[in-house]
Amino acid sequence: MNKKKTPSRAKNKESGKQSVPSKKQETKIQSSGKNQGGSPAQGKRNLKVKVKSARGRKLSSTMWLQRQLNDPYVKRAKEEGFRARAAFKLTEMDDQFDLIKPGMVIVDLGAAPGGWSQVAARRAKSEEGRSEKGKGQVVAIDISEMEPIAGVEIIHMDFMEDEAPDELKKALKGNAADIVMSDMAAPSTGHKQTDHLRIIGLAEAALEFAIEVLKPEGAFLAKVLQGGTEHELLALMKKHFKKTRHVKPDASRADSSELYVMATGFKGRSS
Repeated sequence: MNKKKTPSRAKNKESGKQSVPSKKQETKIQSSGKNQGGSPAQGKRNLKVKVKSARGRKLSSTMWLQRQLNDPYVKRAKEEGFRARAAFKLTEMDDQFDLIKPGMVIVDLGAAPGGWSQVAARRAKSEEGRSEKGKGQVVAIDISEMEPIAGVEIIHMDFMEDEAPDELKKALKGNAADIVMSDMAAPSTGHKQTDHLRIIGLAEAALEFAIEVLKPEGAFLAKVLQGGTEHELLALMKKHFKKTRHVKPDASRADSSELYVMATGFKGRSS
């Protein structure tokens, strides 16, 4: 997915206090076998492809290319028609926690290039050509342009713009959402604390929007970085949802610090 601009609509709160997820809080997803959600590398020899350096190519580019060529999820994404390996992160989390059901209304924040939206459209049955009865709805937004996806309404806009929430609500056509999910990430600075605060700012903005549009018992899912989730984000999630947890799917690279915060059982907006 494409990275987002530094948050402008929601201010980060640099309190310096962080809560590190305990082993009980953090859930490591195991292969369930449902919809091929398990590790694609299981039972296969690890035949590593080496990439030779080329004139004009940076070492970092060569290493990235080598990692892509050796990533079994990249290969599976091509084979199964997904635009990005990130599709398997959502697939695994859904297989484990049964988030997406046919007929659901789903909002995908920071959707480009569209892997999560593809999974949501397939599982919520929002693809074009289906009858309106039991048909799901998927609305996606990203600052980067995206190719059309069957069953997904795409908004080309930065979610952090003040007008973005209203545009999303218009696209929902008065429907409350069953799930609001965010795979947004700010550009990396290389400074761990700064990057953490930036992605927390995006997650907080996504949560504020979710509280506005979710229906009772709805769910929220957002990417954060390992090393502690901002205490105010967790406190707000616990206030509005019955259950919260940290999740790291197998499809998240082992050397990546990304985690996902998942909240289920939305209690509804207070009057």
